[in-house]
Amino acid sequence: MTTRLCFVCLGNICRSPTAEGVFRHLLAQRGDGTGFEIESAGTGAYHEGEAPDRRSTATAAQRGITLTGAAARFDAEDFARFDWVVAMDGANKTDLLARAPTEQAAAKVVLLREWDEHRDGPHDLDVPDPYYGGASGFDDVLDICLRSCEALLDDLEARARG
Repeated sequence: MTTRLCFVCLGNICRSPTAEGVFRHLLAQRGDGTGFEIESAGTGAYHEGEAPDRRSTATAAQRGITLTGAAARFDAEDFARFDWVVAMDGANKTDLLARAPTEQAAAKVVLLREWDEHRDGPHDLDVPDPYYGGASGFDDVLDICLRSCEALLDDLEARARG
C-alpha cells in the first residue's frame, strides 16, 4: 500500500519543498521509497511554476539533500490524492481546512511540527517562514524539517506495520 503525502506552505518555494526534499532523502537513506508518494504545494499561487528558493536549495545541498520540483497550488480537489496533508504553520492549516470539501478531507490536515520533540511546548507548532530573513532561517527550517520528518516517517512506518 502506498502512503501519499503533500507538504504545504504558503508559496511552495521554501518550507514545503524543503520538507519534501528531506522526506525523500530520509526514504532514500532507509531504502524505503517504494511505499510513498511525496509532493509539496502552496496555499497561494504566488510562485507557481518556479523552482525552490535558491537559499533553501543551497542550504539543503550543503547537507546532501536535493530540492526539486516546481511550485504548485493546493486546491480542494487535491485532497482526494493524498492520505496526509502536512501544513507548515497554523495559517496554512487554517487555509487548508477552509478548502477541505468534507470532514474526511479536513481530517487529513496536520502540522509538521506535531512530530517535533524539540518544539517549545504544545503551541510551538509553526515552521517559521525564512523567506524575508537571513541565512540562519533556512538552516533552522532544515533542522526542523529533518527532526520532524524523521519522526513522521517513523510514525508512518509503525502504523504500516500495524
